[in-house]
Amino acid sequence: MTGIYVHVPFCLRKCPYCSFYSKPYDAETASRYVEAICRNIAAYQGRGISADTLYFGGGTPSLLDTKQVEMIVNECCKAFSLDNAEITLEANPCSVDEEKLRGYRAAGVNRISFGIQSADDKRLGFLGRLHDYGKAVEAVENAVNAGFENISADIMLGAAGEDTESLKKTIDSICAMPVRHISSYMLKIEEGTAFDNDKTKSLIADDDLMSDLYLTAVESFEKHGFRQYEISNFCMEGYESRHNNKYWTGEDYLGFGAAAHSFFDGVRYFCPPDTEAFINAPLQPREVTEQSVDRGEEYILLGLRLCKGIMLDRIAGYFGSTSADRFSVLAKEYARHGLAVFENGVLRLTPKGFLVSNGIISQLIDAANGQV
Repeated sequence: MTGIYVHVPFCLRKCPYCSFYSKPYDAETASRYVEAICRNIAAYQGRGISADTLYFGGGTPSLLDTKQVEMIVNECCKAFSLDNAEITLEANPCSVDEEKLRGYRAAGVNRISFGIQSADDKRLGFLGRLHDYGKAVEAVENAVNAGFENISADIMLGAAGEDTESLKKTIDSICAMPVRHISSYMLKIEEGTAFDNDKTKSLIADDDLMSDLYLTAVESFEKHGFRQYEISNFCMEGYESRHNNKYWTGEDYLGFGAAAHSFFDGVRYFCPPDTEAFINAPLQPREVTEQSVDRGEEYILLGLRLCKGIMLDRIAGYFGSTSADRFSVLAKEYARHGLAVFENGVLRLTPKGFLVSNGIISQLIDAANGQV
């Protein structure tokens, strides 16, 4: 089935590390934006597309009021059925209270994802977050009281002053809350962000420390019962993100809103990052990035993000037996160095391998294409 993504590009204040498209929130623009989202979704009615996930990302989707979220969910139900769907909404802990969360739950949202980032208030301040850790704890408690069981939390690795011991404390604190899923990201300075300056770059973890933090996180999550299933994602049994898995397994998804990306019928495209242009267009503009996706390369590129890995027989199916033989030679070499496990025709990366996954994936694609 297809996944549906809705981009909500509004923030009260942009985080200094964030490179995602967002605009300052104002109620009138948000209202017009929601109307445009619903208009674009309605255009898909009658096309026979069924969806089983809906994801509100941003930006700060929790700046939308409960009626606006309900309008979008209802429009998706009419256009895509949303049969037994996972419906996720990203939330800033300081932008929700129990009443609002109850409203989201009543609107059909059944998974909430909080951008907590750290249990240390100094690091939250460094990251430009509007909440302190106490507010994050309160938000999670309010979500439970509102009827949410499927709760996810984001953690950021490598902020100023972070070391392995302080990270363990953050992980212990967040895992003690009733969350079922955790996304753990390494802080990366993106070009053009407020953090893109020499002073800030000197404060965040260097490559060696970031590697130690990542490996510490993987080990700590495992001890708390959070199984790693993707390079940056961990969950208790049965709580993988169904929507995000679509990205990594090459399933179709349709994106709505300014800067939203889509992959549908083998074509990758996006809506330009322009809120007013999106609102004013009868239907959202579409810019194609890939007209014909190479399924074999996609299988390697995306599949090696997942802990279950990729299968050699599928590599042979995509590229041929000679390419699979070259691939196998490289896979055994990675396994010998502890970067991967290669057994029973399945290659999967270890946590150490995930740290250098870009290089590994590039070499494997070259091998499959006969370029090594």
